[in-house]
Amino acid sequence: MAAESGTESGNCSAWAAKDPSGLLSPHTFNRRTVRHDDVSLRITHCGVCYADVIWTKNRHNDSVYPLVPGHEIAGVVTEVGSDVKGFKLGDHVAVGTYVNSCRDCENCNSSLENHCSKFVFTFNGVDTDGTVTKGGYSSHIVVHERYCYKIPDGYPLEKAAPLVCAGITVYTPMTRHNMNQPGKSLGVVGLGGLGHMAVKFGKAFGLKVTVLSTSESKRDEAINLLGADNFVVSSDKKQMESLKSSLDFIVDTASGDHPFDPYLALLKVGGLMALVGFPGEIRVHPATLNLGARTLSGSVTGGTKDTQEMINFCAVNKIYPDIELIKIDYINEALERLVNRDVKYRFVIDIESSLK
Repeated sequence: MAAESGTESGNCSAWAAKDPSGLLSPHTFNRRTVRHDDVSLRITHCGVCYADVIWTKNRHNDSVYPLVPGHEIAGVVTEVGSDVKGFKLGDHVAVGTYVNSCRDCENCNSSLENHCSKFVFTFNGVDTDGTVTKGGYSSHIVVHERYCYKIPDGYPLEKAAPLVCAGITVYTPMTRHNMNQPGKSLGVVGLGGLGHMAVKFGKAFGLKVTVLSTSESKRDEAINLLGADNFVVSSDKKQMESLKSSLDFIVDTASGDHPFDPYLALLKVGGLMALVGFPGEIRVHPATLNLGARTLSGSVTGGTKDTQEMINFCAVNKIYPDIELIKIDYINEALERLVNRDVKYRFVIDIESSLK
C-alpha cells in the first residue's frame, strides 16, 4: 500500500528494474504521507524471493516499470497515524507479501486476507487509490497497520524478513492440516528457501522429517545442518519404493515441473500433500488419490493472524532462516544466483547499511 510516482527525485530511495531485462539500478520515488491508520517503517532488511525474479523480468506480462521488488520486509517504526494503537515508534516490525485487502469480505473477516479477491501485492500491485505498489528494496514503506507484524524483542531483523514469505508459506498449510502432531511423519519436497523452513517447522512440531530432493549433494546439509531425519533422492526408484505409504504429510515446495504420482504414493492412507509452489501443470492419476484416500491441497502465503502467530512461534522456539546477507549493489548477481539455485537458503539485503 505504497504511494508511488516514479520521479527523478522523491522521498524514498530504492533499486528498481526499468525494463524486462530485470536489471536493477538506483531509483527514487515518493511514498504517500502517513494516514490516520498507517505505519511508516524504516526498512533495515529485505529478503529476496523468486517472485522478485518473476516480476522484474515480466514473466507474467503484467509488470509495471519502474518496478521496485521485495516482499520480505523488516524494519523499525518511525511514524504512526493518529488512530494506530498496535504500534509505536521504535517497534521492530515486518511487512509481507500484501499490503491491502477489502477488509470486509468473508475471507478478510476470517483473517484470511491473502485470499481476499481485492488483496494488493506489496509490489507491482494496484492499490485502491490507483497507484502501483513498490516493495522493500527501498529505504522506507508506509502500510495500513493491519498488514504490519510485530517482531518480538531479540529476534534478529535480518532473520525475520524471510519469515513473512518463505516462512508463512509453509507454516500455513502445516498448521491448517494439523501437521503439528508430534510423532507423525513429514516429507519435504525441495530444499530451498521454503523447503528449509518446512524442515525447521517440522522438527519444531516433533515430526519425523524426510527431505526429498533430486540432488544427492544436498544430503549432508539436510541431515547435518537442518536436522532432517532422513534423505531420499527422488529420482532413485529404489529409495522412493522404500518410502511407499509411509508418510502422513508432504509439503511440496518445488516450482519446476515434476511428477506428482511418485510423491503421492509415499503417503499413508488418508495422507495429505500440500502444494505451495507453482509448477506449469499438475498431472495425477485418479487411482493415486482414490485408492489411498489421499488429498492434494494448495496453499499460498497466509493471513494476518497466522503470520503473527508464526513469527511468535519462531521467536519462542528459536527458529531462524539460514540466510546470506548481501549489500544492495550485489542484487543483480544475487538474483542470477537465485535462478541457478545457488543460495543457502535465502538472500537478505542489508538495506540499512548499503542503500544510499
